[in-house]
Amino acid sequence: MQAAVFEGNGRLVLTERPEPKIKKPTDVLLKVQGVGICGTDLHILQVPPAHPARLGIIQGHEFTGEVVAVGSAAGEFAPGDQVLVDPHPGCGQCAQCRNGFPDQCTTLISASGEPGHPGTIGIFSDGGFAPYAIVPLNGLYKLRTRVPTHLAALAEPLACVLHSAGKLGVKPGDSVVVLGAGPIGCLFTAVLKAAGAARLIVSEPSAFRRERAVRCGATRVVDPTKEDLDKVVAEETGAGADVVVEAVGPLIVTAMRLARFAGTVLQFGHDELAEPKIPMKDIIKKELTIYGGFIGRFSFQRVARILESGQLPLDVVVTHRIPLADVHKGLDLLRKQLALKVVVEP
Repeated sequence: MQAAVFEGNGRLVLTERPEPKIKKPTDVLLKVQGVGICGTDLHILQVPPAHPARLGIIQGHEFTGEVVAVGSAAGEFAPGDQVLVDPHPGCGQCAQCRNGFPDQCTTLISASGEPGHPGTIGIFSDGGFAPYAIVPLNGLYKLRTRVPTHLAALAEPLACVLHSAGKLGVKPGDSVVVLGAGPIGCLFTAVLKAAGAARLIVSEPSAFRRERAVRCGATRVVDPTKEDLDKVVAEETGAGADVVVEAVGPLIVTAMRLARFAGTVLQFGHDELAEPKIPMKDIIKKELTIYGGFIGRFSFQRVARILESGQLPLDVVVTHRIPLADVHKGLDLLRKQLALKVVVEP
């Protein structure tokens, strides 16, 4: 089969790989139906890289598929099932998994060879940029009703957003600022709008992405290169936002500045090269609550129900669907900010 393989130093190479085979009782063979290109994929392919990955793996960790074959311990799964993939399910047996933190599974971190990084499928082991993939049983979630595959491919980023949004306690009537209208920023916009945010300001320099943010529920969009974001937030909220979501990477200081006294900030943007200087006095004097957000711990069951319901405007987030042969075109569209979420259909 053709697969997109990470070969280091910014190189993602389309090459031939043997189709994977079931080797363990808990293995499930999937026909990959859709795989989103993630910002993390772009970070891996930066030179120098802004995120680690294992050489020689098939990239692609945001994927969905149909069950083709199952190992002897597959339980509820059967050929023909449409499933979502949690690419970092944890081993279930180490201390971190038993304490409720499968995203910090010590077994997978050891396997990744990168301290602090779980052994994510598609980053440290073979993923979804190929027609077929093997996924462990505990990384799969069955959809009860069929969902368009390009929307089901949003399951992993949506799980990440749901997990982090749950920390914020957004209530009807709250004011929210989202920094960045990439796929994650737009998903936060849609989720927090559904939670009841009355004012939802999105800051984004790309006109294309600002338009998408409006369709996801933003009540006002701002081009921070042409408008005074601080002034806009003050006009819209009076005393600063109840909640600010940083969905870019290096803008934590901006997020802190835009939050009201005793407001809440979520740092979700993931840029491992960013080392901003943090003004501690602002945290103390404003009595800010600051959360970090990483991946989608225990959120996939809810994601399945949301996808089945069609309650979020996810069609707005997926802007391009391409074959595997065009994966480099998809990467270029994202680098030029001419796309939101690109879904590869192997």
